Amino acid sequence: MISLGIDPGTRRIGYGLVEKKHADVGFITAGLLKIESKNDIPALEEVKREIDRLIKQYQPDVVAVEKLYFAKNQKTGIAVAQARGVVLLAAAECGISVKEYTPNEIKLGVTGYGFADKKAVLKMVRLILNKQDLKIIDDASDALAIAIMGCGEISTA
Repeated sequence: MISLGIDPGTRRIGYGLVEKKHADVGFITAGLLKIESKNDIPALEEVKREIDRLIKQYQPDVVAVEKLYFAKNQKTGIAVAQARGVVLLAAAECGISVKEYTPNEIKLGVTGYGFADKKAVLKMVRLILNKQDLKIIDDASDALAIAIMGCGEISTA
């Protein structure tokens, strides 16, 4: 099973792909979507193209996305919600199952503590994927954590 995790943002959108085989979850790739436009509509079009490219290239069985449940800045929250909508649309157009998780659910599922910091999440992502040398930006490590959650029940032991 291949899971595509998305950490939505306005111009920085993290993605991570993992594959679950039996009880093991393995690393495929991770990074940031290339969103170069400064204008909202063209940026959303870029998000759609990039998500479509990832789906076509890796053919995930599930797309896991972080839920937006709170935003300090209303304008930023709306922009992130729009990007999430584009991701959800891309998955729906391809008939791919979507799973959504709050940040606390992701932290709890991956680290065992719902209020873990980004360093703890990265540490557990490295352990789960058996990639101790993984050096990636936090948006991508968060996306990997989301992808891991998309694989279903995981064991951190």
